[in-house]
Amino acid sequence: MGAILEAIENNPKEIKRLLGIDQEQFRQLIAKTELLHKQKQEEIEIKKLRVNKKGGGKKPKLSQKEQILLTLIYLRHSPTFQLLGIQFGVSETTANDIFHYWLPIISEALPPTLIEQVKKCEGDYEWLQELLSELQLIVDTSEQVRERPGGYLEPKQFYSGKKKTHTMKNQFIVLPDGKDIVDILPGVPGPKSDINLLRERFRQFAPKQKFGGDKAYQGEAQVTTPCKKPKGGQLTDEQKQQNREFSQQRIFVEHVIRLIKIFNVARERFRLNCLNYKPVILAICGLVRLRIKALILSC
Repeated sequence: MGAILEAIENNPKEIKRLLGIDQEQFRQLIAKTELLHKQKQEEIEIKKLRVNKKGGGKKPKLSQKEQILLTLIYLRHSPTFQLLGIQFGVSETTANDIFHYWLPIISEALPPTLIEQVKKCEGDYEWLQELLSELQLIVDTSEQVRERPGGYLEPKQFYSGKKKTHTMKNQFIVLPDGKDIVDILPGVPGPKSDINLLRERFRQFAPKQKFGGDKAYQGEAQVTTPCKKPKGGQLTDEQKQQNREFSQQRIFVEHVIRLIKIFNVARERFRLNCLNYKPVILAICGLVRLRIKALILSC
C-alpha cells in the first residue's frame, strides 16, 4: 500500500480535509469508479486486436485506489504533476496520464447537476421541470483566471474588464436552500454577460420557471433582482429591507460556489489545457454534490 493511501486510511478524520469528501463518500466513489473502469476495460478488450497474451505487459505501479486518490488530490490541491509524481513515486508523465484517464470516469460516476442526473429518463426530466417550476431557483456566476490564450482574437474573447485579466466564467443555478446544484454552464468566456448566459439555459426549464439573481440579471421578466438605486436618488427604507431579505435568500448560491472553490483547481489560475476546463469543473460539481449528500452513489 502506498504511503499516502496508508496515511489517510490510518487517519480517517483527515480524509475530508485532504480530499474534500469524507471517508464513506470516498469509499462509495472508489467502488463506483472501479466498476466503471472495469466496464471500460471490458469494452476495450472486445475491440482490441490482441498480440500479447492476456494479462501480459508491465503492471501499473499504483493500484486503482491509489490512482483515483492521485486524481482527487490534484483536484483538491492543484499541485504540479511533477510534485504529484514524487508524492506517489511515479514519473511526472505517469501522474499526468493517470489524472487524465480517471477524470472522465469520475465525471461519469458523479452527475454534476440534478438535471443531468435525471435527464436520461424523459419522464423523470419532465417531472423535475414541473417540480422546479414551483420554486424560485437562485442563479449566480463566478470567474476564474486562466492562462493567456495564444493568437490574436482569442485573448480579446477571454479578457474580462471586470477582473482585468483573461478569465472563464461558470454559471450556477441551485435550489432555494442551496442543497443541490440544479444546472451549470461551465467555461464560457469571462466577458459574456450574466443575463445572456441565463437566457441560454432557459430551455432546460419549464417556461414558467422563476429565478432569483443579483443586479447583473436585471432586464429579464423571469428573474427577480434587488431594487436598484435610482439615478440621483435613494432607496426607500422598505426597498432597503427588501434587498436585505433578498440577499439572505441569495446567499445559498454563494455557499455552493464557496464549496466549489475549496477544490484549488477551481480557484487558482487554471494551468491545464483549456479543453480540460469543463470536465474538471463538472467533476468538481459532482464531488460537491457528493459532499453535501445531494448525490448518493449506488453500484
